[in-house]
Amino acid sequence: MLSYLLVKSAGAGIGVFLGSLIGLSIRKRGGKTEGLLKGSVFLTSLLAGLLGLSVMMLVTYMGM
Repeated sequence: MLSYLLVKSAGAGIGVFLGSLIGLSIRKRGGKTEGLLKGSVFLTSLLAGLLGLSVMMLVTYMGM
């Protein structure tokens, strides 16, 4: 069941990761680095993507 939820929710996690990666990259080029984990755009985007994935998995689980 966990693999089903993962596959069903992967699109949302990837979308959040890519969106935050692009947005935070633009923001960092502008000189605004506050709010980034250890100053890393990739690490912050990865965490946001995992959070989006887990929330979507929870929503999908509740709808079953």
